Amino acid sequence: MKLSVAIITFNEDRIIGKTLNAIHDLADEIIIVDSFSKDCTEEICAQFPNVKFITQRFLGFGKQKNFAIEQCQSEWILFLDSDEVLDDEAKKSIRKIISEDQPEFNVYDIEFNNIFLGETLKYGGWGNIKRERLFRKGFGKYSEDIVHEEFISSEKKGKLAGKINHYTYKDIYHHIEKSNKYTSMMAEKMYKNGKKSSVLKIIFKPLYQFIKSYFLRLGFLDGLVGYYAATTAAFYTFLKYKKLHEIHKFGHKEC
Repeated sequence: MKLSVAIITFNEDRIIGKTLNAIHDLADEIIIVDSFSKDCTEEICAQFPNVKFITQRFLGFGKQKNFAIEQCQSEWILFLDSDEVLDDEAKKSIRKIISEDQPEFNVYDIEFNNIFLGETLKYGGWGNIKRERLFRKGFGKYSEDIVHEEFISSEKKGKLAGKINHYTYKDIYHHIEKSNKYTSMMAEKMYKNGKKSSVLKIIFKPLYQFIKSYFLRLGFLDGLVGYYAATTAAFYTFLKYKKLHEIHKFGHKEC
């Protein structure tokens, strides 16, 4: 087999059908590692014959992604999040690379369109983002961080043509819900890494985050959604430092 696509899921019926429609004819196999979804995620995945659906307790994002990679049988692996949709140009680029006898690189990154509440963000730290997503098996893995994991590889990276359309959040409720979840995991990660919070950090870190997103990174050019993105980025920063402060004050609690 030439290409495995790996995806981790939990209650992802919002976009997962669109994600799979875009890549089912590109992949020899699609590995879905699901954390006991309660919605229609499994039923949607079952509509695609090359999907292998595996149920696995959530281990944290890094470990869960590495578990998914370990299940892949192909020479090449494309890793997608469940709310990401590959465009046609990217598909053509991937087909070309995996068909070559000796591709120039073993790891490739790709640019993203981050679609935030229906708008494609170009500024504020959301635009011009690229991440490693296509790689030969054995030439990379994810850090074992519970959240905000990083791709680890010593390989020189190539660049895929095309983009991934990242449909970040369904609505404001979905965004705040995920932010609450992720900031709890971030506080846990920071605690385990020996980080500490303080009143000054709780007050000034969010303020700096807003200034950086909205002014220094030109988030104001994205209009109202740019203001919302900068404001909630500041709130995200406030929550993670406040939660870290609570862990140190009231004791450690596993996520």
